[in-house]
Amino acid sequence: MDTAARRYLLWFCACVLIALAAVSALNYRIDPYLLHQWESPLLQRLRPTYEKLSVWGKSYAVARYRPAVVYIGNSRTEIGLPTAVRPLFGGLTVFNSAVSGASIGDAMRLAGHAARVSHVDTLVWGIDAPSFSMELGSAGVEPGLTDGGPAFFARRALLNLKRGLTLDMTHDSWRILSGSYGGVCLSSLALQGQRDQSCISKPSYGWIGTARAMRPRLQEFSDGLGPTAPALQAFETSIAKLCRGGTRLRLYINPTHALSMDALYWRGKWLAMEQWQASLAQLAQRQREQGCDVRLFDFSGYNSITSETIPQVSGQREMRYYWEASHYRDNVGHLVLARLFGGEPVPPDDFGVELKPASLPAHHAAMRAARDRYHQTHLEETAFVRAALAAPREKD
Repeated sequence: MDTAARRYLLWFCACVLIALAAVSALNYRIDPYLLHQWESPLLQRLRPTYEKLSVWGKSYAVARYRPAVVYIGNSRTEIGLPTAVRPLFGGLTVFNSAVSGASIGDAMRLAGHAARVSHVDTLVWGIDAPSFSMELGSAGVEPGLTDGGPAFFARRALLNLKRGLTLDMTHDSWRILSGSYGGVCLSSLALQGQRDQSCISKPSYGWIGTARAMRPRLQEFSDGLGPTAPALQAFETSIAKLCRGGTRLRLYINPTHALSMDALYWRGKWLAMEQWQASLAQLAQRQREQGCDVRLFDFSGYNSITSETIPQVSGQREMRYYWEASHYRDNVGHLVLARLFGGEPVPPDDFGVELKPASLPAHHAAMRAARDRYHQTHLEETAFVRAALAAPREKD
């Protein structure tokens, strides 16, 4: 290769590197997905209803905020468990670190990350049987986001710069600069990790908030791969490690609508769900015997909250307690927290049962009886869920 060709190649490579560095720096500065923001004016920037890379932003925010009370789980916890409840926890800082699409494996990584970067006094963990699997969820907990060890922020800065080289981020940075980003919602980071409730019912959010959402969410819930034995083993390891760190744990089974429980029943997954609850109750008991402050509550099943009439039967556009069959509103989340920690509003007597090995047979018998009564008294809902499960699967 002659001198001129070498010079041309060097200049070409230098120009490419300069261009890539400029694009990465621009995306890092604009930060359309709020990957490295906390207590920043950018958190107040309105954004589209769909939050890209939520787990990137939340894992960074937890490390900066260092909250004392952390919520862990999937979209049900992220949407339904309110964070504006500091008096309930004696003024301690609260952050909702749950992320949409999280499997129990994803949730365990986020719980471990929170414990490493902050002194977590209390961890509130929402779980449900279908997502109780180590299979990768759609949350996007990528390698490096929750890694332990020193220099977390330096490593994250490199990851963020690398992410800034992607086309989608560049496109959205340009949309912000050109004023065409289409922002209508606050970021969950502006609300200590909880999703913006005023945006959930917007058509652009997806299925949530509409009567049409009932069928696909029932299908989605009943199609979950969990619960699995490997997930139970890994979950106990995770819980034990948190306990050794002195964290108070409150585990709760999400109060999905009664039709979601019905979907498990009609899909032949009821027995597996009962066995899963029994394993969880035994797990919590073992940890308590070793000095851990851990309690397990079940908010699912058929009770005065979960049995709310669905829009297909009531004719109403929306429900009081639910966005659809899978996601509950934050008024239900307030009741969950009141059952777990006391305070107002006082939850109904039948909403939230602590699960212990000794009382579990009676709880399961009562749940089966309530299920049978529901089938007898809610004929339209029962027909609806059976038809929904038999229908072709819908996609968001």
